Amino acid sequence: MLIKIVINEIPPSNNKYMGRGSTRSQAFVYQAEKQRWAGLIMRALKKKLNKPMRKARVRITYYFPDKKRRDPDNYSGKFILDGLTKAGLIEDDSFANIILELYGRCDKENPRTVIELEEIT
Repeated sequence: MLIKIVINEIPPSNNKYMGRGSTRSQAFVYQAEKQRWAGLIMRALKKKLNKPMRKARVRITYYFPDKKRRDPDNYSGKFILDGLTKAGLIEDDSFANIILELYGRCDKENPRTVIELEEIT
């Protein structure tokens, strides 16, 4: 079964949190953003699963508003994977349980993040 979630925004890059302000203020902003993304994912869900997926392929496609060069490692999917776990879609986001695919595209008219989950055995 394939689950597709569309969020009409793109999470901040990791660069936003590295070397900005004090460690305490960074942690506060980071946690707030992590919680916000968990909420976005839960609200975007069309239906809840009876039980979380034990192993899953997670494909994240970022549709950026321009063709500016971006490094994939700056968009690691951390907020998204944590949100999927909190929403009860995946049991655990460790390497043993997740195959993660990251893609970057351009859509000037509709920047967004598309998350696709598929259970694997």
